[in-house]
Amino acid sequence: MSEIPGTEVLRYTAFSADPQGGNPAGVVLDASGLDDAAMLAIAAELGYSESAFLTGPGTSGESGGRGYAIRYFSPKAEVPFCGHATVATAIALAERYGPGDLVFTTQAGTVPVTVAQDGTELRATLTSVEPHVTNVAPDDLAEALAALDWPAGDLDPTLPPRIAYAGARHLVLAAGSRERLADLDYDFARLEALMHRLDLTTVQLVWRESATVFHVRDPFPVGGVVEDPATGAAAAAFGAYLRELALVPDAAVLTLHQGQDMGRPGTLAVELRAGDARVRVSGTGTRIPAAE
Repeated sequence: MSEIPGTEVLRYTAFSADPQGGNPAGVVLDASGLDDAAMLAIAAELGYSESAFLTGPGTSGESGGRGYAIRYFSPKAEVPFCGHATVATAIALAERYGPGDLVFTTQAGTVPVTVAQDGTELRATLTSVEPHVTNVAPDDLAEALAALDWPAGDLDPTLPPRIAYAGARHLVLAAGSRERLADLDYDFARLEALMHRLDLTTVQLVWRESATVFHVRDPFPVGGVVEDPATGAAAAAFGAYLRELALVPDAAVLTLHQGQDMGRPGTLAVELRAGDARVRVSGTGTRIPAAE
């Protein structure tokens, strides 16, 4: 499907091998003839949280992987980086040309991706740009909690609020219980206004199940959708947050479960390596049949 004649628009899900799980993304492997309005129109028609567009060749990375320039659009606007659409695009390319190393040139910087065969599935691992973590102003935190209708007492004091970046900015808020995380009914317009003011892509809501296992949700009103089912960019930012606050070791592998509360379960693996500030996020993916 496409509003643009002659443009092949693929549909893939990322962070699940089940077409009905994970986070769907539109993928256009040749968007060289599309302008901004056309890409936005395709993203809006699909209605997914983001769609990815390969606009031309990019620079090869240290690994010598194939290089592509890539752009990402939500139904409402362009975003600088999107993890799940990156994974979806990488798997689409691997199905067409074979697994291996890729390098995506994004507005946020260069993002290497490796796609490997994992049994009968393909698994893509992206390496984020250099992350950073900053404090959130008390008034902004109060406004976020008001928009979510979360009492401050429902937060987990061991995971303090921060704004984390690994290609896009995310406000990290930790729920004190799984029940608090599951009960999400927020003021769309109010949260959207705050997110625009703080230049946030999503709000990363988390609940810690164990030392290395987390459940997460990502409201995404600035993209025109209530919630993102599996958010690779936020997962990378969250990994940087955990390491920056010494909440996990410098070298760790984390498991993030996302989408269960939406009926689209997915799993994101986050790897931190000692001596490397960048964060690696990996997951499976699969093409969504036309009838899905």
